[in-house]
Amino acid sequence: MEETIARIVTDLEETNQIADTQSQTPLISRSTLLDLQSLLSTNDPHLLSQFFDDLASKSLSPSSVSSLLSFTMDSDPSLRLSLLASKVYLSLLHSPNSPVFTLFTPISFLSLLRSLRRAFKTGPLAQPDEPSPPHTRPNRKRKSGGRGRGTRNNVRSSGGNSEEESDSLDIKEVFFMLEMLVSVVGLIHLDRFPDSLKSLIQTIGEIPLMAMEKFGNSVWFNRLMDFCSRVLSEVLRSEHGEMASTAAEVLKSLLPLILMVKSQARSFALGFVTKRMMELGNESDGVKKAVVNFPRYLVQKAPEKAEPRALAVESIMEVVKVMDLEDQIGYIEYVLKMTKGKANLRLLGVDLIAMMLMSLRDPLGVYSDVKVRDYWGTKCLQALILRCSDLSAGIRARALSSLAQVVGFLSGDDRNTGILKEVMGLGEGGEERPEAGMNDLLRKRCMDEKAAVRKAALLLVTKLTALLGGSLDGVLLKTMGMACSDPLVSIRKAAISALSEAFRTFSDESVITEWLLSVPRLITDNESSIQEECENLFLELILDRVSRAGSACSPKKGSSLSDSNLTAKSLEREMELLFPEGVLVLLQGICNGEVTPWVNKICTSLGKKKRLKPKIAIALQNIIKTSESLWLSHSMPIGKWTAPAGAWFLLSEVSTYLSKAVEWEFLHHHWQLLDKNGEEDKFQSPFLQGNADADEKGIESNSVAWAGDRVFLLQTISNVSVELPAEPAADLAHKLLKRVEKFSMHSTEVNAHIKALRTLCKRKALNPEEGDQLVLKWLHLLLSKACEILEKYISDNKEANKSNSFFTPPSSGNRKGKQGATASRLLSKAVTAVYTVGSLVIACPSADVSSIVPLLYTVITSGNPDSKLKKLPGPRVSLKQTAPSLYIQAWLTMGKICLADGKLAKSYIPLFVQELEKSDCAALRNNLVVMMADFCVRHTALVDCYIAKITKCLRDPCELVRRQTFILLSRLLQRDYVKWRGVLFLRFLLCLVDESEKIRQLADFLFGSILKAKAPLLAYNSFVESIYVLNDCHAHNGHNGSKNSRMESRLFSIRGNDETSRSKRMRIYMCLLKQMAPEHLLATFAKLCAEILAAASDGMLNIDDITGQSVLQDAFQILACKEIRASSNRGSASDTAEVEEEGGDNSASAAAAKGRAITQAVRKGLIQNTIPIFIELKRLLESKNSPLTGSLMECLRILLKDYKSEIDDMLVADKQLQKELIYDMQKYESAKARTTAAEAVANLQNQSTYQSPCVSKRADGTHAKNKLNQKLQSDSKVASAIADAAAEAIARSVLKEVNKGAMTPPLSSISMPKLKSNQAGSHAQNDRPLHVLESLRKRQSFDSDDEN
Repeated sequence: MEETIARIVTDLEETNQIADTQSQTPLISRSTLLDLQSLLSTNDPHLLSQFFDDLASKSLSPSSVSSLLSFTMDSDPSLRLSLLASKVYLSLLHSPNSPVFTLFTPISFLSLLRSLRRAFKTGPLAQPDEPSPPHTRPNRKRKSGGRGRGTRNNVRSSGGNSEEESDSLDIKEVFFMLEMLVSVVGLIHLDRFPDSLKSLIQTIGEIPLMAMEKFGNSVWFNRLMDFCSRVLSEVLRSEHGEMASTAAEVLKSLLPLILMVKSQARSFALGFVTKRMMELGNESDGVKKAVVNFPRYLVQKAPEKAEPRALAVESIMEVVKVMDLEDQIGYIEYVLKMTKGKANLRLLGVDLIAMMLMSLRDPLGVYSDVKVRDYWGTKCLQALILRCSDLSAGIRARALSSLAQVVGFLSGDDRNTGILKEVMGLGEGGEERPEAGMNDLLRKRCMDEKAAVRKAALLLVTKLTALLGGSLDGVLLKTMGMACSDPLVSIRKAAISALSEAFRTFSDESVITEWLLSVPRLITDNESSIQEECENLFLELILDRVSRAGSACSPKKGSSLSDSNLTAKSLEREMELLFPEGVLVLLQGICNGEVTPWVNKICTSLGKKKRLKPKIAIALQNIIKTSESLWLSHSMPIGKWTAPAGAWFLLSEVSTYLSKAVEWEFLHHHWQLLDKNGEEDKFQSPFLQGNADADEKGIESNSVAWAGDRVFLLQTISNVSVELPAEPAADLAHKLLKRVEKFSMHSTEVNAHIKALRTLCKRKALNPEEGDQLVLKWLHLLLSKACEILEKYISDNKEANKSNSFFTPPSSGNRKGKQGATASRLLSKAVTAVYTVGSLVIACPSADVSSIVPLLYTVITSGNPDSKLKKLPGPRVSLKQTAPSLYIQAWLTMGKICLADGKLAKSYIPLFVQELEKSDCAALRNNLVVMMADFCVRHTALVDCYIAKITKCLRDPCELVRRQTFILLSRLLQRDYVKWRGVLFLRFLLCLVDESEKIRQLADFLFGSILKAKAPLLAYNSFVESIYVLNDCHAHNGHNGSKNSRMESRLFSIRGNDETSRSKRMRIYMCLLKQMAPEHLLATFAKLCAEILAAASDGMLNIDDITGQSVLQDAFQILACKEIRASSNRGSASDTAEVEEEGGDNSASAAAAKGRAITQAVRKGLIQNTIPIFIELKRLLESKNSPLTGSLMECLRILLKDYKSEIDDMLVADKQLQKELIYDMQKYESAKARTTAAEAVANLQNQSTYQSPCVSKRADGTHAKNKLNQKLQSDSKVASAIADAAAEAIARSVLKEVNKGAMTPPLSSISMPKLKSNQAGSHAQNDRPLHVLESLRKRQSFDSDDEN
């Protein structure tokens, strides 16, 4: 070993001599470093003392050796020699009796750290299969570790054959170096070397990030992190300086790891902060202070993107959870202040509040021994509720969704429920307190303009359902129901979920009704997932609930109520007790006319999928039986009993697929019961039957209900006819035929009887041919009898007219007696016979109706004037006047016949169109519109030329006709039976501003959802023409080609320059603009300038005409509106809804930024090209002294307000216009600022007026002023206006002081003032201070330019 020492000293001496003679210090040779490492590894104090003595004898100081090692660590490009020098340097510092303070220099230490960092950045690390002691030096090659950057902290010390070895470095050598580094840090106090300390912390903080991709084996990575933790722990000692500063540096170095995606490195950093540093914080106030402040630092460094921000929030909460309660409260106060700061801080504050409420223990203080009124959780909830009304849509959405999560989490503990209700302003039973506004907040947010906000609000409603108690706000329910028709799929799903959760929780009638009106209709939704959800919910909430109620109910044989005191309400209450969960209300809601079509579709879909269970049919039969038994148990007359509303209807729908579950005895019994009741009632108007015997025990007979039940019972019988026994089926068919032959049924029963009769004949026949022959046999029998009845009525009517023609005046048609009663009965039979003919034609289109058609023609043309008949003496009375019901039914039946016969349709369709135009009966017009829609499907070519006349019904005086026309035409347009061409689209626009709110909602949905997807270019192509049509302007070539009459054009226009007409037209324009893509908005801007403004300046548009002026003014308003300003993020609502809250990913943001830049450039060029048109048009309007000049200037001001710095270049052709625009802009902004300031000052005064006592008034006034200044300080003009207003108020107070409280007299009563010198005035007695008068002389004018 002595030879080795001599060789080392000689080599070092030679290297040092070369360094003294040459400008560049040579590197220590590899052999010398290996010899040094072998010497130091012996740890023999005697050998090491001899080594240092030999160095001294050669005039080599330890510092010179340190310098040579430092240069070697910095200079080797292959890193092998550098790492070996680093290892030797650490061993040298750690060797016994070494002169540590002489060897350690900041430069050498920095070189060591640089070498370590460079090694991790370059090359792989070899990972042994099994851990071995770090000081061993394996002589075999190792497989390289994972790819990526790593540290080569190990050098093979096996000798000169290392060049042939693998290029990778053994991880054990890295561990050895880090272990040596831990020992060295413990030996040296780095408080004298702050840069070295900082570099060490930064290097250790970077190692986890660099080494993360190197290690496939987590065991080695965890061991590496253990060494890093030991180094950082060693650094956090008082010997290395102030611990607070050192801890802050450590936390800064760990920040990138904590904010990165979830990984082992992030887990290490969080674990070190939350465990090791918190342990050290218990011993050191400095470390604790740093850790406590670390979450605040994280807030400032948190990224704005959604996912990284969520990770930052999670990291913050990991730190906050391990803090003391006092420190947690302090941080919570800091977060509450954040929610009132900038937008990014408010958003982060909302996330943090939600996490704190769900992560920290006992947020509402329910388990605390000390009861505090405003616990920290209460304050957080209040702040979260406040952010639900934030100006930023993203924050509103985030606050609502966070509040929903918090409510769902906290409501799991019953102790929290009361406090939650109190904070949200909800009393017992869900009643809203007057001073709170949660229901109002939810209503507003459910109708928010941003999709993400609406979705979050609906989610909150879902979570709040149980908390709201027994009743929901009616308006909120309606709002959720409207949300079920939202254009966005996600919002429709959220609304369905919210309403369904309310339905599950409550059996309230309002909730059930709203659910039935909103959810089942979505079975026709375009989204298949919503259709499936609708089916599942109907199965769960309707059918399963009815099944449970029907299975559990049992008829009660007695009742505690005496029959003498029995009333309808008491019987209803007993029924409700038998059928809980609101089943009766549910069944009644199902048979609502608006719900029945959707229930039919849902049951059909469920039946085809075989999801209907027999228990539902059995349950419905039990409900009907139980109701009948309960009625009879009170000795009530069976003739007055009706089954629960909706029970027969639902049974008729499900029996199609559950025929075996319906008992024939049950059907037979109730058919006999209902048929007997029908025979007793004979034929009466259903509206007259309802009041019969109303005084008997308070129970009213409802013939309409009996008729409806008979219809559904017959439908059920038809559905299960295959299962019926042969003889009862034949007997039933015979009875049905006899009833139809009498023509005495209500029209609602006729179809059911004919359908049941047809089904029974077909299913019980031996073969299809026999069934068809049987059907035709009774069908012709009924047709012949119907012809006889109608022919008899027509002949009797003619005889009556002839006899009346000899009386002057004619006898009254309302004669009483036998003749009048006979005529009334004959008319009723004729009406039913005509209706039956129509039903027969629908049931069997091949039926021969040649005998009935002439009779129907006679009826429908009885009101037409005939020249030949006019020559005959005596008056001619029309059936339209004497028998309007027969007249309407004749048109309906003729329409059904034309649907089946194309030849007849070709002849009669013109008659239908003629009657549609001239009829004064709204019911007939409504039916004719329905028939024309059916003709359009069956005989499209015949009706196509009459579409324009059908659209006139969109302006019908009857709302029902307008709505029916709109719905039918919309369906035809969606199915492409009618095309969007000609005047059709322009006439549909008027529905957007219809008087009926329902029609407006339908129109909004058509244009906003259906039309936008089906014909996206329609709004763009027809926009300019719509301006002319809506103003009824014919002064332009674009509108001259219209062939419509002046009356029709006025009917479909909104003429006038009044505010109401303009607002209606603007609403239509805005709706069309919202459907356009950005490129179409720019093109529309150009078309408006070219086809309206340029036409006006060229004289093609007559601006002297009132309609031309309206067109021009509308164009100015459209060009100035915000909707026409194209924004790159405008796309389909479904595309942008999910990214509204967070802004999307980086690529989407980059694309949006690029789109905005392109749009702005195109828009700027467009405005520059249109400026000459504005200049020319301004000169024309000024020459005619037109009142539109002001509208032009206002439009131009709005267009150019974004290009103030470029106005000089844009308006170079008209300097006067340039000056006027600049002046108008300044004047407008000043006026706006003064208005804002005046409102702010007025609000401030109003707030201070009602405050008492004076001390609190001054304090609150100061607070309000500070808040006002913070709010308005960003706008310099507003701030200036506020200063002016404040100065004016001060001047007034000064004047009041000068006048001793008296008001200033009017100017006319003041004489000419006489000015005196102030020199002599000093001796005169004057109670007015000079500084007051001086302030008045310097008072500025506060008058506006208009007043001047």
